Amino acid sequence: MSLTQDLKARAAQSAVKYSETTHTIMNNGIQLLRDKKLVSKALKTEDQIPEILLPNAAGRKISVQKLLLDKKVVLSFYRGGWCPYCNLELHALQKALPEFEKHGATLVAISPETPDHSLTTSEKNNLGFEVLSDTNNMTAKAFNLAFTLPKDLIEVYKGFGIDLEISNGNANQQLPISATYIIDQNGMIIYDFIKEDYKERADPEKIINYLKNN
Repeated sequence: MSLTQDLKARAAQSAVKYSETTHTIMNNGIQLLRDKKLVSKALKTEDQIPEILLPNAAGRKISVQKLLLDKKVVLSFYRGGWCPYCNLELHALQKALPEFEKHGATLVAISPETPDHSLTTSEKNNLGFEVLSDTNNMTAKAFNLAFTLPKDLIEVYKGFGIDLEISNGNANQQLPISATYIIDQNGMIIYDFIKEDYKERADPEKIINYLKNN
């Protein structure tokens, strides 16, 4: 199945797993982002990206601008290894990695998790690409992707055993909305997929098709 199909299947499972109250709180969180028009404010195609210098899972600083000296970059912002939809996306991106590289692009994923938690995510998913830690969502903020979770959603997540203070190493309760970009070697965004709904992600098949034709 494609990533899009996998995500829909996961959403269908969740629909029968959780209570109506829980679903209402989660859906209200998505609607709040839509009401704030966060996607319209985010960096998009033809925008230049800011400098990105972040630690990878091993704590080594990685410069996206240096990676761009060699090839394009597929850049994926995800919420964290605790998110099942993110793990589906990371697994699908890993499978597509050889095709990305074949068509002149390298892959970088960014989340607000600490390097230790990013390492766990990387190892759990057997990832062969850089997973960077965006402490305090500073890079996500530069892309206008960061938002603060409403209190009722924080409590729902805690009920799931998700503690963002631990995974992100701060008390900000902030996450990035899901976003995937292709960056050309001049640092300009040439493709974007940005959604308030965390259940929607850029399908690697579409990324590959774009790379083939551009």
